[in-house]
Amino acid sequence: MASHRRPKQPSRTRVTVLTATAAAAVAFSAQTGAQAAPKPKIDEVKAKVDDLYHEAEEATEQHSLAEERRGKLQKEIGQIQDRVARGQQELNTLRDQIGSVASAQYRSGGIDPALQLFLSSNPEDYLDKASAIGRVTDQQADVLATIQDKQRTLAQQRAEATAKLADLEEVRKTLGEKKAKIQSKLTDARKLLGTLTAAERARIQQEEQEKAQRASRAAGERVDLGNEVAANGLGAAALAAAATQIGKPYQSGEEGPYAYDCSGLTQWAYGKAGVKLSRVTYTQQNDGTKIGRSQLKPGDLVFFNSLSHVGLYAGNNTILHAPKPGASVRYESMDYMGTFQFGVRIGG
Repeated sequence: MASHRRPKQPSRTRVTVLTATAAAAVAFSAQTGAQAAPKPKIDEVKAKVDDLYHEAEEATEQHSLAEERRGKLQKEIGQIQDRVARGQQELNTLRDQIGSVASAQYRSGGIDPALQLFLSSNPEDYLDKASAIGRVTDQQADVLATIQDKQRTLAQQRAEATAKLADLEEVRKTLGEKKAKIQSKLTDARKLLGTLTAAERARIQQEEQEKAQRASRAAGERVDLGNEVAANGLGAAALAAAATQIGKPYQSGEEGPYAYDCSGLTQWAYGKAGVKLSRVTYTQQNDGTKIGRSQLKPGDLVFFNSLSHVGLYAGNNTILHAPKPGASVRYESMDYMGTFQFGVRIGG
């Protein structure tokens, strides 16, 4: 007869040992895999950092655009509120006039029934019935019609102010989001740089310094920029003004004179030439006439990378611009600027 004994179960101690061994093997495998991952090369890190700086610059332009929008909204809201206050004062004065008419009629023997109707209800109800009643004087009708118009205007102005206040709140939210994005991209860039050795970081810094030194030397050597002539005096004056700022640092949101972002430099330079440009790349593109690359002349605005960057064309395929965080105002070949969008000539 066959035996029906139950198979012997492994001991609890043995199961524990096997589990621990398996866990250790998995951990070792994961550690080995992590150690096996190749360390990014310095050029790869630099390229990624440059990408992050570009994204931070794009967010900076969007932040500046929202900041400009906020300033306009605040000004518009203030103007509307002033108009509302003046309109309310005028309305109160008109109501006082109707009140004085009522008092005079009472003293002379009673209040006109039509006027009683007005005093006991709103002007719109009154005016709907005034022509049928025919007992209100022309002067009273004119005042009441004016009151009606004032009330309608005040209601529209208050609605407009309410809508703009809602827009302002949305812009404030956008400002916070863009500022957080800028800080996030810059933080990621610093972390990436932190993965490099001290020697590698020194090499990147040295390359940036050499670019700045070449730019400074080029500032006094106009011949290196070719013999191209500006399209007009405004472009020449703006380019000359920008050249005096070579070596000053890039700083997000800055408009000079101690630091600049890309559109802050172009706005400042044209301001010195007597032209008021708008604040950011997205609006500066509309401040003049769009032109192609072959039409560029010194002083023209040049836009790159989906309008996230702008500089001044300096001649010989070179621009003068505020490049990115960690760099300073300098000349640079257009070949290193990414995707060219178009140029914009200020002043025709």
